[in-house]
Formats: sequence, C-alpha cells, structure tokens
Amino acid sequence: MIELKTPAEIDKMRTTGRFVAEVLRELSEMAAVGVNLLDLEHRARDMIAERGATSCYWDYHPSFGSGPFRNVICLSVNDAVLHGLPHSYVLRDGDVLSLDFAVSIDGWVADAARTVIVGTPDAEDERLVQATRDALAAATAAAVPGNRLGDISAAIGAVADDYGYPVNLEFGGHGLGRTMHEDPHVPNRGRPGRGMRLRDGMTLALEPWFARTTDRIRFDRDGWTIRSADGSRTAHTENTVAITADGPLVLTAD
Repeated sequence: MIELKTPAEIDKMRTTGRFVAEVLRELSEMAAVGVNLLDLEHRARDMIAERGATSCYWDYHPSFGSGPFRNVICLSVNDAVLHGLPHSYVLRDGDVLSLDFAVSIDGWVADAARTVIVGTPDAEDERLVQATRDALAAATAAAVPGNRLGDISAAIGAVADDYGYPVNLEFGGHGLGRTMHEDPHVPNRGRPGRGMRLRDGMTLALEPWFARTTDRIRFDRDGWTIRSADGSRTAHTENTVAITADGPLVLTAD
C-alpha cells in the first residue's frame, strides 16, 4: 500500500531530512585516518539525543538480519557496502567508507547515505563514488508525476552501464514516511515505462550502490554487513526524495 503524503507531511519529512544530512555531513568530515568507526557511531548517538530524534536502526530486525541491530548508523568499509555493523576499526589512508543513516522526528522518517574516501583518494575509487552520485541524480530527475517506477530504475541502470559497473537487484531503494521501509521497492535496474505510475505525494529513498566488478554479494560473519562477493570495492549514495507537481524535492540535500 502506498501512502501519499500531503505538502504539510512532506515538510515534516524535510525537517527530518535536514537533520539526517547534517549528521552525515559532520560524520563525513570526521572520517579521517586514525579515526575509529566507533567514534562515528558515538557521535551519531550524541547528535540523535541532542535533537530528540529516534533511530530507525536501533532494534531493527528484518528477515535478513542476524538479531536486532544495536547501532544507530551503518558504516561500511571498502568491499562492504550495505548494513555495515559499526565495530572497532581504525580508518586507514585510502579506505572507502559508506555511511547510511535514518531517523524519525515527530513521527516522520528520512534516510540517506554518503560514501567518502579517507585520506589519499584512488582514481578508480573516485570514479566509483561519482558513478553512484550520477546515478542518484539521474534517478531523481526521473522521479516526477506521470513517470513510472521503471523509469527511475532504468535511469540508475543506464548510468551503471555507462561506467561499466554491474548492478545487484537484491537490495535497492524503497518507499518511506512514517516508517523506514514502505512500498514500493525500487530496484537499481529496470525497464522504462514499466511498473506503477509515480504520483504527487510519493516519497522514496533512492539508493544506487555499485561494486567495481560484481553484482553478487555475501554476508559477513556478523550477520549484517553485506560485501561484494569478489572483494571489489563498493560505493553507495542515497537521498530521500518527494515526488511533487513542481518536480522532485530532495529532502536530505547537503
């Protein structure tokens, strides 16, 4: 079931989105050589408490997870791309770090992700990160009333093809609003003109993520962290986007 949001409800989600973007911006700036992932987790907890927000991740227990998630942010390094479980790891020069964060404020959710390169960037890593950003921009441009869900998915897949990156279809974007995961699922590849028609008031988390050389994944021993099956590096970029009559509205814009 798709719940269409009113302009007032989208404004509330935008308030949450601004906070999500603020947290990701600060943590991305913190992510430097010598910083422990747990430092980022603890800062995120502090910012949530200061704002009076509620983590969407704490105690989250989907069918694919191993027990309830007991952290407030996903931190995924190098070949890890999704649902990275924060742990005691000190960032090294050249690490690729993806940060994924979702909270609720006054009952309304926003969700976003950023990938940053720690210290000295590698050109191939920069290209990979840029591909996810370009794919997100293309997906956002397609998120207009009258288009179909497949137009968004096709836009992401086309960018991946242009860069030469394979696309995994097991995990992708999703609806959100009062909860973190709502209908519909938004695959990162699709056929234009197919799927449900996009309507004013829909809110979607669009999240292209790519690995350099595989579309296959494996789960880490922690039961949460998802890695590229061949160990190749990964990147992930996500925003919460509202579909409106005036065009797509990015609620988690930097």
